[in-house]
Amino acid sequence: MSKVAIVEDDQAIREMYRIKFEAEGHQVFVAENGKRGLEIARTNQPDIILLDLMMPEMTGEQMLSVMRKTDWGKDIKVVVLTNVTKDEAAQGLDDLGVEDYIIKAFYTPQQVIDMVETILKRHK
Repeated sequence: MSKVAIVEDDQAIREMYRIKFEAEGHQVFVAENGKRGLEIARTNQPDIILLDLMMPEMTGEQMLSVMRKTDWGKDIKVVVLTNVTKDEAAQGLDDLGVEDYIIKAFYTPQQVIDMVETILKRHK
């Protein structure tokens, strides 16, 4: 069973992905902002994080930047799951080790799950 963290400020989206990933047999941790996402990542050491960019308290990019500077967070797989286009996002994301960049509006939840599972299999 893989551990998946979902860091997303939109409660409906966060819960929908939690339910979907749990139905596929994954252990799921959720956080509503980057600050809480850091706590979840440090405490639970997920195999992969679905990370929104635009969140209150701490953005996804800020969270990722802090996490990558730690021993416990430098190798966690991250998929950005946002409605911010790559052109609108900060240029430093590629340097922070993102596995993939998904625009929420362009992918079904099942496509996101399939992509995450492919990434997890590739890195086992």
